[in-house]
Amino acid sequence: MIDSYKHQGLRKQLVEIIRQKGIYDNTVLSAIGNVPRHFFFESSFLKYAYEDKAFPIGAGQTISQPYTVAFQSQLLMLSKGQKVLEVGTGSGYQACILAEIGAKVFSIERQKSLYQKAIQFLPSLGYRIKLFYGDGYKGLPAYAPFDRIIVTAGAPIIPDALIEQLKPGGIMVIPVGGDEVQEMTTITRISENEFVKREHGKFRFVPLLENKASEG
Repeated sequence: MIDSYKHQGLRKQLVEIIRQKGIYDNTVLSAIGNVPRHFFFESSFLKYAYEDKAFPIGAGQTISQPYTVAFQSQLLMLSKGQKVLEVGTGSGYQACILAEIGAKVFSIERQKSLYQKAIQFLPSLGYRIKLFYGDGYKGLPAYAPFDRIIVTAGAPIIPDALIEQLKPGGIMVIPVGGDEVQEMTTITRISENEFVKREHGKFRFVPLLENKASEG
């Protein structure tokens, strides 16, 4: 895997594009500039790696649009060393952005083929990301509570298990809605039983599904 001057230049251009679209958090912009997105693409599709668009990665999933990755990351308001649960590893790109910012990342994926690919590939990038194969609706209760939770698929409802795994003072970022379009939503846990919910505009994600995907 080579990260050439050309690739680095394309990333700088991408950072400027998403900055112009309203991303202002410099730690997020820096992470987008540092993580080589083309490493997550097969060689025949490299020309698409630095377009601000989502792209199919197999198993009915996509690598999210860089602007969307940056938007969700910015809403998390991350501090270095915070513990983050990501629901939907996918290609692993979002997890690497969070790790680049300095988060301790726990990521869960229901598609075994994507999980197996990520667990082989992500360590080669130098990020220490804890990866799990399982049902994202259930989260990771054994590792809870989390400072932040990010869901990278469209959820018809906000799963109760994820709410329970959020620390007081914690923030969850989750796209909520039907199959066609979702509302980007933040849930801030003020105390044990008090939450603040805010909406941040319409996005399109693949659906968040329950249970592990069947193999075969």
